[in-house]
Amino acid sequence: MPPLRLASLTCSNTDILHALGVTRQLVAVDSHSDGPGLEHAARLGPDLNIDVDALIAARPDLVLASLSVPGMEHVVDAVQAAGLPTLILDPISVPGVLHDIRVVGAATGMPERAQGVADALERDLSALHRAYERPPRVLVEWWPRPIIAATRDSWVTDLLDGLGAVNALADRAGRSTPLTLDEVRAARPDLIVCSWCGAKKLRPDVIEARGLGVPVVAIHESGLGRPGPRLLEGARQLRAALDALPGHP
Repeated sequence: MPPLRLASLTCSNTDILHALGVTRQLVAVDSHSDGPGLEHAARLGPDLNIDVDALIAARPDLVLASLSVPGMEHVVDAVQAAGLPTLILDPISVPGVLHDIRVVGAATGMPERAQGVADALERDLSALHRAYERPPRVLVEWWPRPIIAATRDSWVTDLLDGLGAVNALADRAGRSTPLTLDEVRAARPDLIVCSWCGAKKLRPDVIEARGLGVPVVAIHESGLGRPGPRLLEGARQLRAALDALPGHP
């Protein structure tokens, strides 16, 4: 049987397929997916504005979507209405990410490879753990105006917990929330992470200019905003930032 023709509508799915070694099977991807070996794939536009007609023309055997992107539901509805076989991922935790890697592996005929990728990611994340007398409180900011940050039901919460830190907004339900400056202050973060989704340039100076007196570090959304193997990149950068905090050696 010939290899499956695959399409990915979000960066996180594409990253998983990269890790599984099936990049060449991608016939179509969203415009933000990056990494090597995608030159042959049709570009479908931004993840929230997928060109469904172009997707149909690419003739995929399986389309990988993800509800981890807020607002992706309408795209998924359009793809399914077109009759295309669709695998929908929706992780909100690190265990959920590991599970989805295995699900994608099973769907693409590479379960053993996927198990290895998931096991390695879990092992490498665990190796980054530190024990603190007082776990640092971290606020991960997805957008600056209005301020939007990761809340309890986000893989960010697990990722920080695994590092020995805590999500400063872990007491707020949901995946993310808009915040006033007073609400940021009330969250008492020891560190603010600038990880703006879709931004061409990260501007930690914008956050610093708010006058909160809290250290700010910039981590590209590819390391924190994509629930897939590249969370390890973000975790390593977080580890370095946490280790540099005063009073948190």
